Amino acid sequence: MTHPRRSIVVVLGVALVALGGLTGPAAAQEFAPALVFDMGGKFDKSFNEAAYNGAEQFKKETGIAYREFEVTNEAQREQAIRNMARRGSQITVCIGFAQATGLEKVAKEFPDLKFAIIDAVVDLPNVQSIVFKEHEGSFLVGMAAAMASKTGKVGFVGGMDIPLIRRFALGYEEGAKYVNPKIEVFQNMTGTTPAAWNDPTRGGELARSQFDRGADVVYAAAGATGLGVLQAAKDKGKLAIGVDSNQDHLQPGTVLTSMVKRVDLAVYEAFKTAKDGTWKPGVRNLGLAENGVGYSIDQYNRSLITPDMERRLGRARGDIVAGKIKVTDYMAK
Repeated sequence: MTHPRRSIVVVLGVALVALGGLTGPAAAQEFAPALVFDMGGKFDKSFNEAAYNGAEQFKKETGIAYREFEVTNEAQREQAIRNMARRGSQITVCIGFAQATGLEKVAKEFPDLKFAIIDAVVDLPNVQSIVFKEHEGSFLVGMAAAMASKTGKVGFVGGMDIPLIRRFALGYEEGAKYVNPKIEVFQNMTGTTPAAWNDPTRGGELARSQFDRGADVVYAAAGATGLGVLQAAKDKGKLAIGVDSNQDHLQPGTVLTSMVKRVDLAVYEAFKTAKDGTWKPGVRNLGLAENGVGYSIDQYNRSLITPDMERRLGRARGDIVAGKIKVTDYMAK
């Protein structure tokens, strides 16, 4: 037999939950942000992992868990975004330009929810589009490559052959030629499908072919494919340049620097502003002036970046921000 007083307590507890009267973790979880990773996986040590780190920072600071999904084939993108919206995520951040089509459809279906996308522009009143001036950061690591090169030949291995990656490549070439107008820059793209982001074996092959042609520094802008480039540089006793996340620690002593793209900051700020009510739709374009891109110096590459190199990079950074150096944006040509 159920005790009548116990029944009353249970009913009151249910009522409090229904009215939102509880505090603590249960109440905090009423805000449930979501993150949809793109191909390559959240632990790609590069682009997706930068997004993961930003979400983890938000979780650590607020105690609020986030929902996540790792896309493993192209058909999953739209479905994953829609599932997050159906579950009531107040903001869903979509990683990668390839999510734009699916996001546009879903955002129209759920006009009261917020969405954000990295590396694409979706012009809707409930979408924040976060893009980066990758050419500015790539210019600086191109300078670093040219200053470190002893052969006068450097290389670039891109992932999927798309305008966005051509933007990295052109900025890198302009930076290298800013230091040495006669430098030779080899370029290879890994492929024309999303599989190009997750093929370290092919990345290593392309890097080795460039090293064999005389390059002694190779920049990888290829997601997880770039891990093969970093490994090839180590095996050959040459230098590589990482991308998106700080990858200096992956092969200490042979990663000259990394072109850091603050995807982590973009995800963190999207979650945080959605939670505190200051989130705004529209386009955010993050370059050197906004600390959205840059290059890494830490204990793993400190011995590779000389004080003179650092001074020259610092001056160039300031000149780009001031408009004295114009870096060509491939996507605006």
